[in-house]
Amino acid sequence: MQSAPVTKYRPFPPVALPNRQWPNRTLDRAPHWCSVDLRDGNQALAQPMSVEEKLEYFDLLVRIGFKEIEVGFPSASQIEFDFCRRLIDENRIPGDVAIQILCQCREELIVRSCEALRGAKNVIFHLYNSTSPAQRKHVFNATQDDIVRIAVQGTKWVKQHTQPLAAAGTHVRFQYSPESFTSTELEFALRICEAVTDVWQPTVDNKIILNLPATVEYATPNVHADQIEWMHTHLTRRDRTLISLHTHNDRGTGVAATELSLLAGADRVEGTLFGNGERTGNLDIVTVALNLYTHGVHPHLDFGNINEIREVYERTTRLEVPARQPYAGELTFTAFSGSHQDAIKKSWAVQKPDEPWDVLYIPIDPADIGRSYKAIIRINAQSGKGGVAYVLENEFGFSLPKLMHKEIGKRVNDVADARGTELQPDDIHAVFREEYLERTAPLALRAFKTAEHDGAVTCTAEVVLDGRAATLTGSGNGPIDAFTRALATTALPKFEVLSYAEHSLGQGSEARAVSYIQIKPERGLALFGAGIDTNIELASIKAIVSALNRALAKQS
Repeated sequence: MQSAPVTKYRPFPPVALPNRQWPNRTLDRAPHWCSVDLRDGNQALAQPMSVEEKLEYFDLLVRIGFKEIEVGFPSASQIEFDFCRRLIDENRIPGDVAIQILCQCREELIVRSCEALRGAKNVIFHLYNSTSPAQRKHVFNATQDDIVRIAVQGTKWVKQHTQPLAAAGTHVRFQYSPESFTSTELEFALRICEAVTDVWQPTVDNKIILNLPATVEYATPNVHADQIEWMHTHLTRRDRTLISLHTHNDRGTGVAATELSLLAGADRVEGTLFGNGERTGNLDIVTVALNLYTHGVHPHLDFGNINEIREVYERTTRLEVPARQPYAGELTFTAFSGSHQDAIKKSWAVQKPDEPWDVLYIPIDPADIGRSYKAIIRINAQSGKGGVAYVLENEFGFSLPKLMHKEIGKRVNDVADARGTELQPDDIHAVFREEYLERTAPLALRAFKTAEHDGAVTCTAEVVLDGRAATLTGSGNGPIDAFTRALATTALPKFEVLSYAEHSLGQGSEARAVSYIQIKPERGLALFGAGIDTNIELASIKAIVSALNRALAKQS
């Protein structure tokens, strides 16, 4: 990097817009959406999609609900032409969906594009030419007047050569893009858009689409919004114009630029699923659409099965959705932080179906987009007690007493820290079993039975203590008390029972019971044990054995 001061780069010039209105507005409706996955997205792939893959992808976009889909650049190659024809010839395009094609301002390419569109019900002819000072100087060696003439002539050719399509029953709409709009002087961008509109002569019922692309993202999102509002307020036929956005993501703010520019007056958004596109990508339509949804605005796109959408996307594009991608990434609904896990668990527990969504750290109900609640909390060395308890309850049915959360949380974190990796639910379950359910030394229970006489309970317990078999007896006001008194006849440390909880694991006659018992030895800290059995009485006895073995292990 250049050392300070930085003279190699310069700040992007602001827009003179002293009375800007967009900062005070709120998004309250969905824009028109246009997917450019099959053109802009596909051309950015190291291995472009095959025709069969493009057909599958087109069907996916239709299922999601896109009504405008840019299907390619049919004048650029035979495969692009053939794909467009196949969509039309095989009647794959629903009646309410318009296919959009891209074309340069050259008559032979426009004619070829019209051949590709023959027989379609609804089409959008997308014409473009480059307008920025750098393009004019370095690529075309042309003046502003030259660039305007190119756009005007191209529009005349489109109007001429689409007339047979319209006469045959095709509903033709026209879209013009001053490529590199955001790096073009606003006055010149307005001039060329007005000149093209003069030729096309749109109506209120058949508006012209003026697509104003951030072909390369140079400025902060607020500057892009200012540019869009400037055009919105200066176009002379605004009522016959749809302002369309096409943001790229070079600065990582394509979503923000789109959202602010919708506030600034734009009507339409072009983008791709998950932001696939040249360099750092196009706008991610999934993010913008679901951002609207989380504010109570239905996007009129259906992402209710985001996992399936991601699967088709990854298979056909050979790209991966990043783990932290909003809404669709593998870790989107995952919290590793212990405090976050605890907050999620507590707020989710009180979330009512008929009330506005208000679960901490989770801005959208995962179920709304086909994601699983089970994936929300995962465990590593940074995790806390709440997250561990959540996994044990939701994956394995163990509803641990609140005071027990800290114990198992610390034990799981110790294991995660030692391994240096994330623990999966089965790993956490294994730690729990090893710590509480599978301890058999120094005390192991072999058999246990009770008898009741005159309100007192007498127990007989066959145990193995320090490798020696023994039969213990004791009496008390219940099985737990009787067993505690029986253990007091041995050399085991004395203890008192502080708390007891139990619940069923599963349902039906074969359901097992799990008991959690907290004891306080004469020396040492209070701690829990756990036991499982089809007999609730035996489950509680096993929990005492578990707690005693844990206490002895900590003393050794």
